[in-house]
Amino acid sequence: MTVTTTASAGPRDDREPAPATPPSPRKGRRPGRALPYLLLLPALLLEILVHLLPIVIGVAMSFRELTQFSLRDWGAAPWRGLDNFRLVVDLDAPAGQALLRSFVTTCLFTVASVGLCWLLGTAAAVCLQDTFRGRGLLRALFLVPYALPVYTAVITWSFMFQRDNGLVNYVLHDQLGLLDSPSFWLIGDNSFWALLTVSVWKGWPFAFLVVMAGLQNVDREMYEAAALDGAGRWQQLRRITLPSLRPVSQVLVLVLFLWTFNDFNTPFVLFGKAAPEAADLVSIHIYQSSFATWNFGAGSAMSVLLLLFLLLVTGVYLFLTSRERRVSRG
Repeated sequence: MTVTTTASAGPRDDREPAPATPPSPRKGRRPGRALPYLLLLPALLLEILVHLLPIVIGVAMSFRELTQFSLRDWGAAPWRGLDNFRLVVDLDAPAGQALLRSFVTTCLFTVASVGLCWLLGTAAAVCLQDTFRGRGLLRALFLVPYALPVYTAVITWSFMFQRDNGLVNYVLHDQLGLLDSPSFWLIGDNSFWALLTVSVWKGWPFAFLVVMAGLQNVDREMYEAAALDGAGRWQQLRRITLPSLRPVSQVLVLVLFLWTFNDFNTPFVLFGKAAPEAADLVSIHIYQSSFATWNFGAGSAMSVLLLLFLLLVTGVYLFLTSRERRVSRG
């Protein structure tokens, strides 16, 4: 008799095997972490190429005797050190006197232009704050000067300022009788007022746009509460609108200052290569000193001094405004 013996395989395990754990990535490496920097790299390189590189070259040119004879190989031009800077700041020399006169003219022009742009832009934005029929059309019309190309707008104004057949003399002299005789607006002392008119006309819509955007953040309930307390429009403007717009106005004034002080296109298109003495801004003065006398070393020194002045004013302005904000908060 044969006995068959079956070996026991032990208890049966019905549980499923645990899934395999994927290998963890290396520490310190995150997928896609460098992607934002790679996307910013072309813009950074373009910024360096367009802005930083010309600044470095301009600073290097200011230390050399660079004329039309050495312009082709400006790196081999004779070294002058600080002589170009001494020349342009020497108030006993004609170059220094001319630069000082141009600097004072530019300061007066900038203060008047920025002040009028801010005033007109703020007034227009406040007047168009309430809803009424035709508000959208007025907003679009107010932004037309800002949307027009600079050269188109300035050339149009240059025709309007013509003495014999310009629209300005036609209105002021022929129609309103405010002038005894047609005036020359593009030469003499009147050139300052002509330049200021064009600058304000094309600059105040930007202030209007910025202030109008800032007014959207002012709580309307504050005006309603002030009206219930008996505050009039002027008191609401002084106590609510202007204090609420202070951060926006601070940035707006700084941007307008930098744009206006550096403005080259407006006087160049309006007056040509030789601007009148009354409208001789620093930007056009540097151009004339560089390309009329071919003294690019002195012109570069003026540009470096202008850059340092703008950096100084910007730094002081930002320091004062930030200090004012800290004092108001605490």
